Amino acid sequence: MKALLLIDIQNDFLPDGALAVPAGDQVISIANQLQQHFDLVVATQDWHPANHKSFASQHAGKNVFDVIQLQGLEQVLWPDHCVQGTAGAEFSEELQLHQVEAIFRKGMVPGVDSYSGFYDNGHLKSTGLTDYLRGKEVQEVYVAGLAGDYCVYFTAKDALQEGFRTFVIEDACRPISQEGFERAKADIVAKGGKVVQSTAIVS
Repeated sequence: MKALLLIDIQNDFLPDGALAVPAGDQVISIANQLQQHFDLVVATQDWHPANHKSFASQHAGKNVFDVIQLQGLEQVLWPDHCVQGTAGAEFSEELQLHQVEAIFRKGMVPGVDSYSGFYDNGHLKSTGLTDYLRGKEVQEVYVAGLAGDYCVYFTAKDALQEGFRTFVIEDACRPISQEGFERAKADIVAKGGKVVQSTAIVS
């Protein structure tokens, strides 16, 4: 069984959003097309409390994109985004959700960020995604969404660590930094994953 993981295709990561990923909206049509070719489709959703410590607004004298230490981990400080119950946290209206069987929310613990769909950044708490996929007898995981150099990358890295054959669908992702995405893809390949194009799946 193979599963498609749609990572954080939410309004705040799209153009005009609080933390807009350049050309992030371009992944939506590809994501919609891809869903028809998978047995299982799962989505992740950034779902932060308003006082989340990854927000620059929570640290006096700090600016967006400053880097601090948070619970012993390096933490980029972000603009407030994907706050629970706000329009920015909602999935894009253009994203088809009727094939999405489950939504895994992440980033709810104020003191630690959570890029991956599987664990928070400190690997302190699981989202339950691993057990869910294993319960569905998934062996292969295909990752698409936003942002390619952060939440897609960390999700793919954890998928490999959990023993899934892992594929990053390159053209179904958009990064914050293209340079960061190149490093992320190289690391996924070095860890045994693969980088593929959507055309190889939908053709």
